[in-house]
Amino acid sequence: MATMCGIVAAFGGPSAWIDGAPADPGKYERMLARVAHRGPDDTGVQIVGNTWLGHQRLSIMDVSGGRQPLSDAAGTAWIIGNGEIYNHERISKAFPDGTVRTKSDTEAALHAVMWDGQVAVASLNGMFAVAMGREDGTGLVARDPFGVKPLYWIPPADLRDGVDDAVPYTAPDPSSTVLFASELRAFDDADRPYVETFPPGCLWSPASGLVRFADSVPVEVRPARRAIRPGWDEADLSRVREAVISAVRRRMMSDVGVGVFLSGGLDSALVAAIAAQEARARGEQLPTFAVGTEDSGDLIAARKVAAHIGSDHHEILVTAGDISEALDHAVEVIEHYDPALVRSAVPNLILAREAAKKVKVVLTGEGADELFAGYTYVHTEDYADPDTLQAELVRSLEQLHHLNLQRCDRTTMYFGLEAREPFLDSGLVRAALALPPEWKQCPDGRPEKAILREAFDGWLPEDLLWRGKEQFGDGSGAGTVLAALAAEKAAEADVHDVPEHPPHSWALRSDEERLYYAIWQRHFAGIRADEVLGAFATA
Repeated sequence: MATMCGIVAAFGGPSAWIDGAPADPGKYERMLARVAHRGPDDTGVQIVGNTWLGHQRLSIMDVSGGRQPLSDAAGTAWIIGNGEIYNHERISKAFPDGTVRTKSDTEAALHAVMWDGQVAVASLNGMFAVAMGREDGTGLVARDPFGVKPLYWIPPADLRDGVDDAVPYTAPDPSSTVLFASELRAFDDADRPYVETFPPGCLWSPASGLVRFADSVPVEVRPARRAIRPGWDEADLSRVREAVISAVRRRMMSDVGVGVFLSGGLDSALVAAIAAQEARARGEQLPTFAVGTEDSGDLIAARKVAAHIGSDHHEILVTAGDISEALDHAVEVIEHYDPALVRSAVPNLILAREAAKKVKVVLTGEGADELFAGYTYVHTEDYADPDTLQAELVRSLEQLHHLNLQRCDRTTMYFGLEAREPFLDSGLVRAALALPPEWKQCPDGRPEKAILREAFDGWLPEDLLWRGKEQFGDGSGAGTVLAALAAEKAAEADVHDVPEHPPHSWALRSDEERLYYAIWQRHFAGIRADEVLGAFATA
């Protein structure tokens, strides 16, 4: 299988290359060095055709044989990848014996494209950002439909500001270089004003330009399905249960240790219960990790879940001092300044630092609230209409790559730890969004995510299965500390000097957000927030 890594790629025109080598290789080497934390195990570089490929490796599967960049037997095509492609074994079986020489899922993707062309990217099931170059100057870059794995680029001038199907593709200036990297911090200061998010579910090649190959939310489940009966039956519960179990099982594949971030809330508790069962079947004990202030709600609940499922449980106790120390750093690490993300990033960072000492892979509960309407705001009058609720769930899923997924990726990868999100499995997304949205509403005091809870009746203690939702920062006990700390820091920094509507951003909503924006600007000056962070003010 692949690796959770950092990648850098550059596709250069003739004037950007001299005698088969890039005119400015130092730029790409600097970029790769800035994402070294994403792959502490190895570094690899390859020049092929007019493409420079750089890879920082965190070894997860085929630890000895999966070094990247990877090539075909003839060395005419090379690929780098960040992420995991869960159906790589099925893909590899379609090739003649000896074609695939490693167990790396990234190599399976290379041969799929070589055999079937760039349409093969649509067959990849997983979370990935890949870049491929060939001796003849062709190649491609692609990102998974949800944008679970990060990717930024400096596109050709004609493609700036995203995909516009109404505008025909125009070949870029042949002298231009198109740059790609896993994180914003990779880009040189002079290049920052041109950096954009590479859109999820898209691929780019010099020949075709930017092409959408998949939507994050499948078209067939975007419209709301009308409920033909007021409630669900056992068959509905079974479909939900099996979809979740299958998603967790797929993400247990690894040649290194796999653990679970266990907050004590429903989503991570269910993931942990399923993963613990899978680990026992292998003769192993699942490691689980929880963080919080002493006697915080999450810590107590996680302890009960761990005892129930028999996991090897690790608690990380944090103090106000720990939280204060990590606050400014969290903004830099997650490359974002949304207050809700920063608050949840602080305990996430502390948790990831300690978990990385024990395992290289962790499962998390991201995506469940978007699939099953777990957030409080969607149970207001504004979303009482089922079609409106369904549209909001779809919208929130499509924005995850700018929000929770960005926070989850950065806080774990900063410590060389891979996070996997079972609830964003394509099969589970289809199953959950195919449910009538009426079933996800809360009439007559029904708790949120009731169908998910009922599907796993008996898997957790009753009080934990039906425990109400708390935001991670609040349940861990960090929320209260952070709110006071942010107010104090904002006053000390005199954040009123920060304009309410900075250039290339949207209006800042509070003193706390101004504080985080000022920190973000110190680290990412020149980056245009409106091009790389999404409109999170409306999220």
